[in-house]
Order: sequence, then C-alpha cells, then structure tokens
Amino acid sequence: MRKVKLANGEYYHVYNRGVDKREVFSSTKDYERFLLAMNLLNDERDGLMLEWRDMKRTDPRVQLLDIQELNSRRNPAVEIVAYCLNPNHYHFILKQLRDGGIKNFMQKLSTSYTNYFNVKYKRSGALFQGRYKSAHIDSNEYLLYLSAYVNKNNFIHGYNKDDSWPYSSLPDYLGKRNGKLVNKEIILGQFDGVGQYAEFMDKNALYMREKKELEKYLIEE
Repeated sequence: MRKVKLANGEYYHVYNRGVDKREVFSSTKDYERFLLAMNLLNDERDGLMLEWRDMKRTDPRVQLLDIQELNSRRNPAVEIVAYCLNPNHYHFILKQLRDGGIKNFMQKLSTSYTNYFNVKYKRSGALFQGRYKSAHIDSNEYLLYLSAYVNKNNFIHGYNKDDSWPYSSLPDYLGKRNGKLVNKEIILGQFDGVGQYAEFMDKNALYMREKKELEKYLIEE
C-alpha cells in the first residue's frame, strides 16, 4: 500500500520499468500505442479507446484530433508536464488534478498497454515491475531539475547522442513539435525563451549522464 497520499495540485515523478528489466517497447507501433493510451485514457470517462478503434475501422484516415474534437468535454485526471519512453522503462512528471487521478490514470494505462503487448507478442502475465513508483516533487528547483532529467532521459541513459528521440516531450519543449499531450508552461514560463531552457537541460543532462557513467566503475565497500 502506498504510504503517501497523492495530493491534488501537486507534482510527482512517476516511473516504472519492465519486469526483469525486459523491453516493453519493441517497435515504433508499441511506442505509438502507449502514447495513444496516454492521451485517451487521461479522462474520467472510460470508452475513448474503444471509440477511437471503431472510428479507425470505419475510416482509416481519421486522425486523433477528430476524436478530441468529438469529445471536447474532456475531464483529465492528470496534467502531463514531461515524459520519456525508453525501450525498457518510462518516466513522467504528472500533476494530479482530481482525487485518485494519478492512481486511476496509471492503472488504466498499465492495464491497457499490457493487454495490447501480451496479445501482440503472444505472452501472458505482468509486463511492468510491480506498481508504478512515485516521488513527490516538493520544490520548484526540484521540478526544473527533474524536467531536464525526464526530457533528456534517453540521452542520459546513452541511447542516443542528440535530441532526436521522438518518444518524449523533448521535441515539444524545443519547439520542434506542436504536440498537445504536455503542458509546458510551468517550466518554460521560468526561462527567457526556448534557447535558455535548452541550455539548462543540456548542462544538467550532461552532468547526469557523466555521473551515471562514473557509477559503473564505483565499487561498494
């Protein structure tokens, strides 16, 4: 049982990885399916995923924007501030908007994606390593630091050497994509433009990556 009650209006670092550190995203379609679920399951109502599936069957050309317009009265459970999907784990920064918002959103997201993954790859059982982990972000400084950590997490873990990873909120923060999945204002509003924030991210991400590399060579006494 989670000891700390998640509070409305507060920010949290939420993360998890595949059971036995296994890959949970094996193809572009997997990443896209998880991102779709992040969008459509972030609502107090159920059924948007099924509605989207039916619309796609009727008209394969339909875009996600169409279902968003059709269901304009959205009541999200959380505000997604930043995210990064890596091959075997994910990170979010979430703001809880209503009672039980993070818990309900994460349960629906995990269940939906696990069912999809197990059917696709003909497997059964848990996909993620237990329940998601969460940590309260209790200061603005910590929020800014974590935004760099999450946005550049793919780089920090050594998966790539630049800012080209599309399965994160980084392209949105750099102005390379006009996505609607994240709310960037709480972060970018504290910097004098995108360039200044990009410098902040680069500096902190490089430090975090170097620290992570160094830890590989440390021996516990």
